[in-house]
Order: sequence, then structure tokens, then C-alpha cells
Amino acid sequence: MHMTPRKHPHDPNEMDRRRETAEPASTSPVTSLEAKIAELEAAAAEAKDRHLRLAADFDNYKKRSRQEQLETIQHASAELIARLLPALDDLHKALDHKPAGIDEPWVKGVELSVRKLEEALGAHGLEAIDAVGKRFDPSVHEAIGHEESAEQPEDTVLQVLRRGYRLRDRVVRPALVKVARRPAVSDSSSDDSD
Repeated sequence: MHMTPRKHPHDPNEMDRRRETAEPASTSPVTSLEAKIAELEAAAAEAKDRHLRLAADFDNYKKRSRQEQLETIQHASAELIARLLPALDDLHKALDHKPAGIDEPWVKGVELSVRKLEEALGAHGLEAIDAVGKRFDPSVHEAIGHEESAEQPEDTVLQVLRRGYRLRDRVVRPALVKVARRPAVSDSSSDDSD
């Protein structure tokens, strides 16, 4: 026997039952699609947030790398400059103690060379620490002696024995200085009583 599909239902309630079962099925795909959309939107928001965090981390990494590279270059130049300072000191001493009768153009040539060296080092951030007449500052001065002085206030730098230098904001070498001290007060009242 061959079965053919029924075109007309025999049971009048059969059609209502089909509609009832079909309606929940038709709302179920919409609900599941809305849930899927919400899930995808949350995943997209999370991916965007992760992307923004990674971009910020990468930007911080680039800044940190640039700063480390700059510090490495500055550290290398500071080491080179510190090695050149004794030679600069020797040239200054030679000029300060030039013998009598020396050829003046030769002296001018050496002075020019010293000035050029100081300018070249200054272009890299080296500057001499100003000391004479300033208040003693242990962060930039190293006191290796004192001298009694009634004219200068106590702890004033009187003499620089070796120049000090700073490279940008960092002291490469402190200045060796002599510092003023108040004169010792003699006890004249005990001398009068004898």
C-alpha cells in the first residue's frame, strides 16, 4: 500500500496542535539568535578591551625601551667624560704653572685647545661645578681642608683644589675644596688674671 500525504487533516484539532508546537519553535530560534548576538557582542567588547590594553602595554614598552637606550648612551658618555677629566685637569695645571719666558702664541694655542675640549664636553652636558664663594654642599663639594677666615661666613668655599663637574643632573666628580672656619677665639680674660 502506498501512502500519500494527507492534504486535509481528519482531526480538526490536529492543525491547532501543530500551530502550538510550531510557535514555541519559532520563538526559540529568535531567542537563541539574540543570545548568540549578545555573546558575540561581549566577545567583541572583550577583544577590543584586550586590544586596547595590548596597545597601551606596547606603547609603554616603546617608551621604556627608548628611556633605557637614552640612559645607556648617557652612561657610556659619562664614563668616557670621567676618563677625560684628569687630562683636562693636567692641561689646566700646565696653564696655571706656565714657566716664565714661554712663547705667548704657544700658550694661546694651548688655551684654545683647552677651551675647545671644554666646549666639546659641554655639548654632551658637562658643566663645571661653581664653588668659590658658595656655601659648602656635600652633594657637589668634597672638603679636604679648612682655613680660618673672619671675612667669609663659616662653611663658605674659599678655594678649589680640583674642579668638580656634573653631567646634566648627575655629579660626575665633586669639587675638592677648602672651607672657611671661624677664627679661634682666644681667651683674653684668663691672660689678664695672671
